[in-house]
Amino acid sequence: EIMKRFKEKGRIKERKEEKEKAKYGMWSNSCYMVRLAWKGCRSVLLLIGVMIGLEIAKSLLQLFVVPVILDRVEAQISLASLVGTILFFILGLVVTGALSAYVAQNQLYGRITVCMNIIGDMSNKINLTSYPNIEKQEFINLREKTLRATNSNQEVWHTLESLLQNILGFVIYLCLLVRVNPVIIAVTLLTTLAGYGFTMLLNRQMHRLEKEQLPVYHRLGYISEMSQNSAIGKDVRIFGMKGWLTGMYEKFLCGLQKFLLHKERTYFGKDALDVLLHFLRGGVAYFYLVRMVLAGSMGAAEFLLYFSAISGFTSWVKGILAGMAELHRQSLDISRIREFLEYKECFLFEEGETLEPVEGGAYEIELENVSFRYPSAEQDTIHNVSLKIRAGEKLAIVGLNGAGKTTLIKLMCGFLDPTEGRVLLNGEDIRKYNRRSYYRHFAAVFQEFSLLAGSIAENVAQTDEGIDRERVAECIERAGLKTKIEALPEGYDTLLGREVYEDAVELSGGESQRLMLARALYKKAPIIVLDEPTAALDPLAESDMYSRYHKLTGGCTSVYISHRLASTRFCDRIILLADGGIREEGTHESLLAEGGEYARLFELQSRYYREGGVENAG
Repeated sequence: EIMKRFKEKGRIKERKEEKEKAKYGMWSNSCYMVRLAWKGCRSVLLLIGVMIGLEIAKSLLQLFVVPVILDRVEAQISLASLVGTILFFILGLVVTGALSAYVAQNQLYGRITVCMNIIGDMSNKINLTSYPNIEKQEFINLREKTLRATNSNQEVWHTLESLLQNILGFVIYLCLLVRVNPVIIAVTLLTTLAGYGFTMLLNRQMHRLEKEQLPVYHRLGYISEMSQNSAIGKDVRIFGMKGWLTGMYEKFLCGLQKFLLHKERTYFGKDALDVLLHFLRGGVAYFYLVRMVLAGSMGAAEFLLYFSAISGFTSWVKGILAGMAELHRQSLDISRIREFLEYKECFLFEEGETLEPVEGGAYEIELENVSFRYPSAEQDTIHNVSLKIRAGEKLAIVGLNGAGKTTLIKLMCGFLDPTEGRVLLNGEDIRKYNRRSYYRHFAAVFQEFSLLAGSIAENVAQTDEGIDRERVAECIERAGLKTKIEALPEGYDTLLGREVYEDAVELSGGESQRLMLARALYKKAPIIVLDEPTAALDPLAESDMYSRYHKLTGGCTSVYISHRLASTRFCDRIILLADGGIREEGTHESLLAEGGEYARLFELQSRYYREGGVENAG
């Protein structure tokens, strides 16, 4: 029953994938790769041409070596001439073989260069695309498919080289075989095409079956991994899970064994058919060539030449068919890469107006009748909100989970564009600006902040080049981390990220928050945004952190989000969001005096901490 469900899911997924059509065709994608190579590393194309010439030359030398030597022996030429002929072929094979090996080694650099250029473009697309794209399932799915397809853009060069080589070899051998009865060529082509067609049909069937079995492989691996995981050792013993894990493993293993047995039987039949077609092809060729020899119209050397040419002709035909199939498969992957790189942007970037931040400048943000609804949502998260944040003002945004606080921040920062209404910076709609230049006006600390594997100085400056170390030290000191950092053996060069560096240090939650404050100060942006960055800290640590933010961001336009209402009492204004809109607005004292929702939430939080304090004291 489990296997049936897996197979049915696999068929449904396969039908969906079959409906997806590639935007670009095989030849379009081949030309695309050629253009990339011509632009990025022309040696790729040059070496392909050289390699094809060498391989064809080597193939012709191998084809003619025995017939020519045999013909010279029959002609009873002198020993010196015979030795010269043999040496010619030996030297030719050695030279072409050595040059082929040399060129093959030197091909890697250019191909890897083109591949890395594409990966670099993909990385830029992922990191610099319009923010709404990274939340779209369509974009996420295309990104995953594209990342899996990266190998094809390097493998395609081998396929193109092989395909062109086989086509050229096919033409040359066809010209050699014009003297042979057309029936031999027809039988050779038909048997080769029949064998190839059957192989392709079989491969498609096996590919489908393997896709159906893929979940079984995953589940086998998962059960095997979990059974060896010491983390669940207590559960296995307490709840007696061993029998259940063993039973599931045996069920999946039984289904997998049946599939592998069927696969081996099928491939055995395919190999038997290949042998039969090979005998048919060789028998017909041998029959006609022997008749020509017996009739005196062909010598022994020619017989050997044409018989070998027929075998080579068959290989060229197979190579062309296999190359076309492989190029088609790789083309699907290249098409996905192109579609990903060309994915539509909803923001203006280079084509938008540039707006560089001015240090000490006054910046006012206004939301004008703004509504926002997430894709596929039934109602607005933010509805008809109008809000003006004056230059230099400190604004706090509070509310229950799901009230739209983070969405409002994303709209202010330009990560999202409103469904309705406008977001204005100093009275101008931000949609007309280069969005990246707009981002330069903000320094932000989010709840899920990014500490990257690198030095402390690099994390503060967010770069590894041109770091102003005096400025880093100043920002670290202002953030309250100077004593901690300078006590470390490497100081500001101390590495973070034990996933990458064995000698890296781990900062505490509070220390990481202070490092994020130092990073925000280093940027010297005129607008500061704090989106619940202290949610993981205790109330005292959070209060200290917000007090530090308050002192160090003087003169900046600042927006704060916090669940703990007491932490934002220093702000010039507080707004409470509820039901997608601004329900209350005022200072901490005025909102408490009104006795509304803000006052009720503040009282609930105060009572919680008072009661918690009593219990702890007891």
